[in-house]
Amino acid sequence: MKRLLLGLLVVLGMQTQAQKVFTVENAAYADVKVFVESNQAYADLLVFKVSNQAYAGKNDGKWFFVSNQAYADKKIYFVSNAAYADIKIYFVDNQAYAGWKKTNKKHLMY
Repeated sequence: MKRLLLGLLVVLGMQTQAQKVFTVENAAYADVKVFVESNQAYADLLVFKVSNQAYAGKNDGKWFFVSNQAYADKKIYFVSNAAYADIKIYFVDNQAYAGWKKTNKKHLMY
């Protein structure tokens, strides 16, 4: 019984700590404005899109995009000009490469 309860707490803990993001269509509703870089050298954060929220990280670049903003940890808006962005990201193909390159902006995603 204790093992079952402990397992349940671990699973619930993973879900509440996930970096779940929702894309808003108006910058006024966003917590963070994001620009997608075409070169990872200019990015603040390397992002890997996970397919399940259980695989998302807390604030380590592993994002799960939710379909309802009520379930999101952060609401983001994609800008078309880097000058208007709070964070510049680059999408990576391997989760091992995900993470912050410039930690001075890390607080924006907490």
